[in-house]
Amino acid sequence: MRYLPHTPQDRAEMLARIGAANINELFKDVPADALLNERLDLPMAASEMAVERQLSAMAAMNTAAGTVPFFIGCGAYRHHVPATVDHLIQRSEFLTAYTPYQPEISQGTLQVLFEFQTQVAALTGMDVANASMYDGSTAAAEAVMMAARVTRRQRTVLSGNLHPHYRDVILTNGTYTGEAFVKNSPQVTDDEDLAAQVDDQTAAVVVQNPDVFGNLRDLTPLAEAVHAKGALLIVVVTETVSLGMVKSPGAMGADIVVAEGQSIGNGLNFGGPYVGLFATRQKYVRQMPGRLCGETTDADGKRGYVLTLSTREQHIRREKATSNICTNSGLCALAFSIHMTLLGEKGLRHLAALNHAGAVALAESLSEVPGVELMTERFFNEFTLRLPKEAQEVVEALTEKGILGGVRMSRLFPGDDTMDTLVTIAVTETNTPEDFAAYRKALEEVLS
Repeated sequence: MRYLPHTPQDRAEMLARIGAANINELFKDVPADALLNERLDLPMAASEMAVERQLSAMAAMNTAAGTVPFFIGCGAYRHHVPATVDHLIQRSEFLTAYTPYQPEISQGTLQVLFEFQTQVAALTGMDVANASMYDGSTAAAEAVMMAARVTRRQRTVLSGNLHPHYRDVILTNGTYTGEAFVKNSPQVTDDEDLAAQVDDQTAAVVVQNPDVFGNLRDLTPLAEAVHAKGALLIVVVTETVSLGMVKSPGAMGADIVVAEGQSIGNGLNFGGPYVGLFATRQKYVRQMPGRLCGETTDADGKRGYVLTLSTREQHIRREKATSNICTNSGLCALAFSIHMTLLGEKGLRHLAALNHAGAVALAESLSEVPGVELMTERFFNEFTLRLPKEAQEVVEALTEKGILGGVRMSRLFPGDDTMDTLVTIAVTETNTPEDFAAYRKALEEVLS
């Protein structure tokens, strides 16, 4: 028995309606090497209890972030999410809300998105923000397309220290939009000269801050050089908590800021769903992808909220839309906004300070271990070490000792021999002095 409700006659009628002779023709655009030639080795049917039992056993093989000292980052971070956040997002009016096409019955959802936009604009130092996107990487790809529309140019310079997942999404998207890319090699010491690569045909420069190795830099000189050539500066932020301490991208001259909002209000969840942040200057608002909520007044003069600057093409005529992301991560955006409201400015700054202080303490401790070299001079809560052994071997040995010790950079940059001994470590407010001591002890044992 298959888990499909359609009869053979149903499927034949559906294929006939769309003009496909058979199921193989329906999937002809899928690469052959991505298709299975035989069924998966799974039973055709099983009871609900049997499925639950087997999946639970598989899930138990994972090491959950909260069960051991956890120092993994590189784009997804373990932060404490107050219980209030989960309680409020489960209210029925939020769980059932989808697209607020009808403002007269969607005022709660629309106001939440309006407040979310306000918070994101303030965090990033920009004028306007949209009502969220799928995640940080797809927001980055949308930013590149937007820069091409604004400048009417097709050449984009990608920093080598941009997270490889973000780079790959941008490049994949560019395959179908005609952009040309200058792809730089990673520089763990942050020595790349991006300004020298900007010419009169450049639409944008994409740079991450803090970068994938944890390096922090002042982007003001780069922004000035980019603007001198008529191009835009796109800044990527994967650790949103850093914006509670680090000078905002907008204050450094960014034209578009994209970020991953998972750090605030959203757990790791073994990979998602996450929430993309997108902000820009007021003068570019009509080229901004996604949805935008605005505040207005109704016929009686009462305050109200509506979707604005969004045509129907945005939703139903994809070839004419500024974005083909036709929904937003509303529930994750709600969690972000609730957590941010609970923190307030003072709370966010305190949270950022805790993250930075913990990272400095651990970096100083681990760099005292013989053979270990700290590669990141200026960082927020994430730094990179060079080890005297291959990082893969060390990380696996630490895991056996109950320490999830970071991300080996050879995983993100396969085939690059310079990455073999590098490990990037993230520290958040969830890490304790006991975690730091356990990490150092285990590392000394592994390297001895």
